[in-house]
Amino acid sequence: MTAGVGRTDSDEKIDEESTLEKLPYPKSVFFIVSNEFCERFSYYGMRTILILYLTNILLYNEADAKIIYHTFTMFVYFFPVFGAIISDSWLGKFKTILYVSMIYACGSILLALSSVEPLNIPQKPFSILGLFLIALGTGGIKPCVSAFGGDQFVIPQQELQLATFFSLFYFSINAGSLISTFLTPILRNDVHCFDQDSCFPLAFAVPGVLMIISIVIFALGKPMYKIKEPRGNILVEVVKCIWYALTHRSGRSVDHWLDRSEDRYGSQLVNDIKSLLKVLVLYIPLPIFWALYDQQGSGWTFQAVRMNGSLGFYTILPDQMQVVNPLLILAFIPLFTYWIYPLLAKCHLLKTPLQRMCCGGFLAAAAFAISAGVSMALESTYPVLPQAGEAQVRIYDTSNSHDSFTFVNNNTQYQVDSGYFMGTFKIDNEELKFQFDSNVIVNFAVTQKTAYGIFFTSKGGQTYIDNVDKSDDGYPLIRVLAYDQSTSFVLQHSKQNVEIEAGNFNLTSLSYTGSYKLGDTQFDVDLGGTYTITIDKNNDVKVRTITKPNSVHILWLLPQYFVITAAEIMFSITGLEFSYSQAPSTMKSVLQALFLLTTAFGNLIIVLIESAKIFEKQSNDFFLYTGLMLVDMLVFMWLAIRYKYVTNDDQESSSESDELNTTQENGKLNGIDNPALKQ
Repeated sequence: MTAGVGRTDSDEKIDEESTLEKLPYPKSVFFIVSNEFCERFSYYGMRTILILYLTNILLYNEADAKIIYHTFTMFVYFFPVFGAIISDSWLGKFKTILYVSMIYACGSILLALSSVEPLNIPQKPFSILGLFLIALGTGGIKPCVSAFGGDQFVIPQQELQLATFFSLFYFSINAGSLISTFLTPILRNDVHCFDQDSCFPLAFAVPGVLMIISIVIFALGKPMYKIKEPRGNILVEVVKCIWYALTHRSGRSVDHWLDRSEDRYGSQLVNDIKSLLKVLVLYIPLPIFWALYDQQGSGWTFQAVRMNGSLGFYTILPDQMQVVNPLLILAFIPLFTYWIYPLLAKCHLLKTPLQRMCCGGFLAAAAFAISAGVSMALESTYPVLPQAGEAQVRIYDTSNSHDSFTFVNNNTQYQVDSGYFMGTFKIDNEELKFQFDSNVIVNFAVTQKTAYGIFFTSKGGQTYIDNVDKSDDGYPLIRVLAYDQSTSFVLQHSKQNVEIEAGNFNLTSLSYTGSYKLGDTQFDVDLGGTYTITIDKNNDVKVRTITKPNSVHILWLLPQYFVITAAEIMFSITGLEFSYSQAPSTMKSVLQALFLLTTAFGNLIIVLIESAKIFEKQSNDFFLYTGLMLVDMLVFMWLAIRYKYVTNDDQESSSESDELNTTQENGKLNGIDNPALKQ
């Protein structure tokens, strides 16, 4: 018998499997992993400093900055739906990633250029446009990159290699996030450019360059990629099927309203959508969780600005505190997997996914209750500002001519102590009038809830708006008021000299704390403090602390970061696992897209609450979110109790081809952007 004669199909199948088992690890995935590292560095680096850019450079107030920040984040998690549709129905994964990444890079470059003041680009509109392009870019490629990496493997023969890819992919996400979250605030703060005390252009440009590099790396790998043609998007079919059932009412009676679509779309798709909707009901409360979680980059950063980050040998920057979350994630995932969950299981606690998600939701509420307490401690250190119907006035007399004055509005006399007075006055007719002697009368129009200054120089009394609030970046502010307004002054520090023009009533931001010297007078400034230096006609220098420095240390934020990260592990990651296990094999990618969409709706909730401006105090806002989360979890518990889990036996009716599709979908799911890093 000659060789090969009499070989059976079984023999050929064994040889084929033996060949497939020896398949080498696809080198193309290293281009994909490198691309992901650069893209995540770009995204998280930009987003880390975004809230401070909106307040410090674009000069939005905190409420409006939060609205813009969370509108941006909402679009980031809204565009993955369109990215998936374009990829699966039209361009394919490779072209979608390549073309949409170019839009992403254009947005990064535009944002960096907009922050360069000498270019005279209209900063606000072009910065917003840049953010929109970035949201379109990062959202559009989000559902494609990890799935494209999974396409490089032969399934099921390379399942173990596929698992190592997703571990490497996850590591690249964490590495990019950690490095950029720590490094970008340093570029923003420690580098001075274009006559600014900070350098947002450089801090935005570095992530932009990394995004360009990510495109180059991704394109270089094209000869090695396995590129699959688009085969249609299941999400589109789901929408069509539901729409058909809603708009076409047949004469016959049906057990379920979706059964109206059975003749057109088949019983399999209709039954799968029914199962999908059962899980989607549990998604209704999910956005509230993201409304809390995503404030780490906005509300919690504003908290950090009001705190003392000095460690003696190093000063923690407010936006650097965001690095705590990814660090804790790396530590918490193995801790929960190998210790906490098994220990709780022995006590018959939190054994099901929905139980863990409920616990995670309550932990998120606890994190915001803690943050509300921290805000209350911070608010006790804030300057006392005038309320409705009041105006605040500070008087600086460098002429040494006035020991008292009369407030003409109510004919009350006040004393001026050592050339300084501060008081709050009721506004009757929106004008304040002060008489210092028979020849010196100062009167000016005022607005309620505003502080004003009266400054006596060689030119007489001058008035100005006296901003006494803490700085938006946390650094000290200083103002120099001199009797002789014909000269300038230089504040000397070991790391910088600051020149201040005479007659400039504006506050000057200092980039360093510690000891400064003006002439022969030496004084100290601290984070968050506002200071006024007066130089009288005899050249005597007085340094007054107008707003007390930050006294609450930034490390008091750690408890709320610990709790919110534990909440994230139990709520977000468990939620993805639950969704995948309960979804029909054909619906797993649909549920993944909809799970990401809950993040978009969570940020929309923040936008709506901030737009309403319900409270003035941040602590009250945080208590509101705490209450919403508690009520939300009660609703979720009620839904969870009514939910009937789908077992493996319920899903065994799928055909062999469906099982193969499930395996492929599993590879895609595991590679989705790690939910623990949705910041």
